[in-house]
Amino acid sequence: MKIIILGAGQVGGSLAEHLASEANDITVVDTDGERLRDLGDRLDIRTVQGRGSLPTVLRQAGADDADMLVAVTNSDETNMVACQVAHTLFHTPTKIARVREAAYLTRSELFDNEAIPVDVLISPEQVVTNYIKRLIQHPGALQVIDFAEGKAQLVAVKAYYGGPLVGQQLRQLREHMPNVETRVAAIFRRDRPILPQGDTVIEADDEVFFIAAKANIRAVMSEMRRLDETYKRIVIAGGGQIGERLAEAIESRYQVKIIEMNPARCRHLSDTLDSTVVLQGSASDRDLLLEENIADADLFLALTNDDEANIMSSLLAKRLGAKKVMTIINNPAYVDLIQGGDIDIAISPQLATIGTLLAHVRRGDIVSVHSLRRGAAEAIEAIAHGDAKSSKVIGKAIEHIGLPPGTTIGAIIRDEEVIIAHDDTVIAAGDHVILFLVDKKHIRDVEKLFHVGLSFF
Repeated sequence: MKIIILGAGQVGGSLAEHLASEANDITVVDTDGERLRDLGDRLDIRTVQGRGSLPTVLRQAGADDADMLVAVTNSDETNMVACQVAHTLFHTPTKIARVREAAYLTRSELFDNEAIPVDVLISPEQVVTNYIKRLIQHPGALQVIDFAEGKAQLVAVKAYYGGPLVGQQLRQLREHMPNVETRVAAIFRRDRPILPQGDTVIEADDEVFFIAAKANIRAVMSEMRRLDETYKRIVIAGGGQIGERLAEAIESRYQVKIIEMNPARCRHLSDTLDSTVVLQGSASDRDLLLEENIADADLFLALTNDDEANIMSSLLAKRLGAKKVMTIINNPAYVDLIQGGDIDIAISPQLATIGTLLAHVRRGDIVSVHSLRRGAAEAIEAIAHGDAKSSKVIGKAIEHIGLPPGTTIGAIIRDEEVIIAHDDTVIAAGDHVILFLVDKKHIRDVEKLFHVGLSFF
């Protein structure tokens, strides 16, 4: 696939890295020559320096015969104009734009072929807000991912000493929970992936990824670890787009406070939010945190744009007694360094956004793609189309499907039913199939499995 990526920042660079390793023809456009040189040295891609919204620059990048334009520069306006130019002059089939400004996003009539021709809108702030919201709903989870519009969920938890399953084989999960269907999809032990078998023994500190119907998630979590109590009091550091959206989404169910430095922003938040308490000041101000009884907070969320400020305020909040701390980290190099110590969960907006973008770039009918363990593995939701003649998966039991190495099928969603996968489970047309890959180089092979042969048409 020939893809033009506008913007060589964190998201554009990460996307180029993912796609270049999958034999796509990638061109990255940016005004920053140094960033482009860095990417070009590391990856097998073309780079073009210039403004991505200009017709001459797009033509130089190969827009005449590109299959897709992904506009992820820091400017909403540049992204939208680039899609318009690609549509009008080059008839680019698929145009994806990152748009941050809520004032644009709330006007859906803006984005169609008669107005601004954007096929897929990506709002990083909304993606990250939804991600954090799911973590708040499942205290103790390291990652929570929805499949088939939330019918099934994948949850990552750390197994603790004293957990009912620690030291036992996975097959005993069924004996512990005879009425609950679940499957352990992947285990990471000391940063190395383990493909789970029935005789795999769970050890303390393992990161365990399991999938189950949404209604059964809490019961399965209780087998892996002591259940954390439901959060009540939440403190948010940073009243920007994500802080505001999150407070708006959760304030009816939790006691929420926002700490924000900017006085004008504080006034806006006070006017917009209903029951959230808005405090002007620095989240790294020890006296302010003590005054606001940070020791009573069940959860402290650092959501500013400044990684260092987020890390320092989180460490301080934890030191002063906050029970759980989550922190947004924009620099991927920091994420593995800090998660699991005083900071319980580090959230990478880039990885959350990349998953949304990859779902639209993958071949085959791929509904969603999610990075697991900060990009070390992937979970994919694919739809099986065709019939037994035209499809490589329909009508076959899972044990007879030639899955690539390191790939497992965790569950199938058929209409409203969540079916946990077993060797004798047969895939039917229209099934949503949830797959796990611990080796991303086999993604192309998974896509081929879900391609429909020409006989179907």
